[in-house]
Amino acid sequence: MPVVLRSSPLLWARVAAMVFACVAFSVALYGAGLTHGTGDWCVFCWSFSFVGTLLIILVEMFGLQTRAPVSWKNFPITFACYASLLCLSASIIFPLYFLKGFAGRSEMINCRIASTVFSCLATIAYLSEVSLSKARPGEVAGYMATAPGLLKVCETFVACIIFVFISEPISYNQNAATKWCLAVYCICFIFSAAIIVMCVGECTGCLPFSFARFLSSYALLAVGLYLSATIIWPIYKFDNNHGGQSHRPSSCGSSSGLCSWDKLLAISVLSALNFILYLADLIYSARLVFVNV
Repeated sequence: MPVVLRSSPLLWARVAAMVFACVAFSVALYGAGLTHGTGDWCVFCWSFSFVGTLLIILVEMFGLQTRAPVSWKNFPITFACYASLLCLSASIIFPLYFLKGFAGRSEMINCRIASTVFSCLATIAYLSEVSLSKARPGEVAGYMATAPGLLKVCETFVACIIFVFISEPISYNQNAATKWCLAVYCICFIFSAAIIVMCVGECTGCLPFSFARFLSSYALLAVGLYLSATIIWPIYKFDNNHGGQSHRPSSCGSSSGLCSWDKLLAISVLSALNFILYLADLIYSARLVFVNV
């Protein structure tokens, strides 16, 4: 089996991302003194990104793209986009929980700083890979290499963060309005994730209706749903007249990471962010027609 390794900016971006992610989790495991599940999540982000990128490089090195059970036009850029978001989340969460207000051994602090720096470098490298892989105007490419496809990845990732914040502690069972917001997050996540799976698995041709028309219709529906959640959630969580708490508790200042009130605020911000992402998705889906999905 011939080994093909052509030097290109895309290859070097992948190699750099793989190396940076490897250093980040290696240093964290070596001397960062991780003590709870948040550190495990960050290590997972870095190690998952490293393993996936290594697999992609090996597949392309040995020319196994045609034997892969996924669409190679869609899978690498989808993975790179998720990896960039994972490393970005680790770059924010890790210093928030392991550097903020920490006073300990200098070696442990240095390891934590090094992991944070290399996590940021890995994020930049993965963003470079996404930029190099995305479709250019007039280019025939897979759906995931286009702006709507990349937006789908961001939408599902933001929804996953919302699920984490909304479930720890559970904050959606206040009344029917907040339960509706949870339903919005779940419905939109399921449909967006299904679209990504169909594109990566090359199953879009099996649908009994036009995939492009379905994308536009779904984007319109998601915009309406997220608009309602973006309005309802802050009203019932921060308006005193609806059982909310408008001011940040003083106890939040002394806690590491995010307190319960901070998480409620984060859900409001992330809901608005996903609304903007779905609105951009709707605009792109309505304007662009792809020759090959």
